Amino acid sequence: MVLRIPARRVLADDVYEQIRALIMSDGMKPGARVNIDELARRLDVSPTPVREALARLESEELVSRLPLRGYSVTDLLNRKQVDDLYALRLLLEPPSAALAAGRMTPEFVTLIEEELATCPAAPADNAYDDYKNLTAHDQRLHELILRIAGNDAVLQSFSKTHCHLHLFRLNFQQPFGVQTITEHRAIVAALVARDEAGARAAMTAHLEIARTRLLDRM
Repeated sequence: MVLRIPARRVLADDVYEQIRALIMSDGMKPGARVNIDELARRLDVSPTPVREALARLESEELVSRLPLRGYSVTDLLNRKQVDDLYALRLLLEPPSAALAAGRMTPEFVTLIEEELATCPAAPADNAYDDYKNLTAHDQRLHELILRIAGNDAVLQSFSKTHCHLHLFRLNFQQPFGVQTITEHRAIVAALVARDEAGARAAMTAHLEIARTRLLDRM
């Protein structure tokens, strides 16, 4: 039996993706007020799916709601926020990568190699859709490693930062794809080899290089 997705849900998801794309690609400027009626006209929909989309985007901290003032696009992270975010990731992710390497099974190897294969090459250009796919892969890979490590509290803490969304906004249209994929391959190679020290080192290097790469442009 084929399950049909209700049309209203399809519309709500599409509106959410369109507004999210506008925010992520700087089509809606950081700090800008969101006029729901104007945005609904722009997307040729009623205000209802726009409100639903904004509620979802608020949970991702891409928009914020002010009492009696509606929504506004959240500001970009500043240098201290970026540094703090990577400091947290360096506390959580390298030890988790080591744990994941020690827990590797043939099933986990298949999962992580399949995820690596979803993004075999850097984006051809700096279009939003290309880098959106790379960022989605980046998030899935890091979360998969945390799941394999087996600490649900760490995974939840990581997920709540929405770090890939906010770092993407700063990285958009910057040529970081080749380096990211190369670093991912080094992490996965150590994981598959069950090399705990190597996985920790590769994850640490990946995060430190990414932090330096980003801060140098701010």
